[in-house]
Amino acid sequence: MKKMLPFKWARGTVASALISAVALVGGMPAAVQADETCMSPYMAKIVGQEDYVYVWTLGVEGLGDEQDKLVTISVNPDADDYGEVVHIVSVGGRNEAHHSGLSDDRRYLWAGGLDSNKIFIFDVHSNPRQPSLHKVITDFVDKTGGMVGPHTFYALPGRIMVSALSNNVDHGGRTGMAEYTSEGDFVSAHWFPTDDDLRGANKTGNFADGYGYDVRVLPRRNVMLTSSFTGWSNYMMDFGQMLSDPEAMKRFGNTMVLWDLHTRKPKKVFDVPGAPLEIRCAWSGLNNFCFTTTALTSKIWLVYEDKDGEWQAEEVADIGDPSKVPLPVDISITADDQGLWVQTFMDGKTRYFDISDPHNPKQTYEHQIGSQVNMISQSWDGKRAYFTTSLLGNWDKTGKDDEQWFKLFHWNGKKLDHQFTIDFYQLKLGRAHQMRFGAYSLYSQKPNSSDTMLSQVDK
Repeated sequence: MKKMLPFKWARGTVASALISAVALVGGMPAAVQADETCMSPYMAKIVGQEDYVYVWTLGVEGLGDEQDKLVTISVNPDADDYGEVVHIVSVGGRNEAHHSGLSDDRRYLWAGGLDSNKIFIFDVHSNPRQPSLHKVITDFVDKTGGMVGPHTFYALPGRIMVSALSNNVDHGGRTGMAEYTSEGDFVSAHWFPTDDDLRGANKTGNFADGYGYDVRVLPRRNVMLTSSFTGWSNYMMDFGQMLSDPEAMKRFGNTMVLWDLHTRKPKKVFDVPGAPLEIRCAWSGLNNFCFTTTALTSKIWLVYEDKDGEWQAEEVADIGDPSKVPLPVDISITADDQGLWVQTFMDGKTRYFDISDPHNPKQTYEHQIGSQVNMISQSWDGKRAYFTTSLLGNWDKTGKDDEQWFKLFHWNGKKLDHQFTIDFYQLKLGRAHQMRFGAYSLYSQKPNSSDTMLSQVDK
């Protein structure tokens, strides 16, 4: 049973509204992140076949138990239950489930609620097939001095950096990052630079908005990058209502910030107009660059170190037809730094860009995934790509276009080949959002065994 939201999606109508909004302001909608090639460089990678995909899922009123939940899907083709949901952990309410991230040792999965500000920490190592809820952090706002909307969970050595989206004063976009130990103890808060308080950063353009979204690092260059989205008052608003509110449409981020990774101090604020979302950094030791995409303006941006050792931000390609606002959301870089997958929510497509020349990306392939698409997670070898649908509870499409699924495709370098679909509405699970991989090999385990190296250490 699908819940019908008040705002009726009509693709042409919404697209027109978006275009009008873009013309009015310097910001706009978006959301979202995730996968093996996009994980922290401090983390062990699953370079072979993953056994499970964990899907952080939004509960839906009137559907199943109505709660947010972590859904475990068996994806190893050698397993008897390949392509099936094998485990569910509900967390006792709806929190606007959104993003998740693994600790550097991959023992724990952190997942946040953008509305309740709760952080749920799941044990995924004791039994990768059956994760369990290990701990719930309920004082995120108090500990951080007023941050709201825990979003990205990014592993640093012995730490988790949590970027937020908003604050508890005006529920706008002014926010920061919170640093925790991997065990869940609060360490410190790092607010983003603004015009009123640049915190020592060099403002290189017109904006220093203090907004937040994603975080990624290039340790070899002592670089941390952050991007910017919008605050609670927008991401919890009905999508149609927001589009018709000119003041709301002004409240989107237009910046990225370059940080000193070691000192956690901001160094440069770049203008990247149009809500820069996911950040994906190159893996090669010779490639000192990262990509992002802008939701409002449908552009690919490159942030790179030039020949003089200075960092720059440059617009390098269009995504689809920007005048139609396809709304790029999640992106994923390949492990060899040669390709970039870009999902566009409005038209439900995935696009593959050749980034062998990072200053001149070229689209070489596109495929219709569904009526809407948000997240992608690809395997380290690039042969498998998983997709999910949900953007935000009040922003997802309604009616027949409100598809909520998990899909697996195989990629042979030229085309995607569909393998299976799990309908999250049919199974009464909710809205499928972000994905993370699990594997027995990470913990020297075998299927159906609890006598593992790590579990023995715990004893």
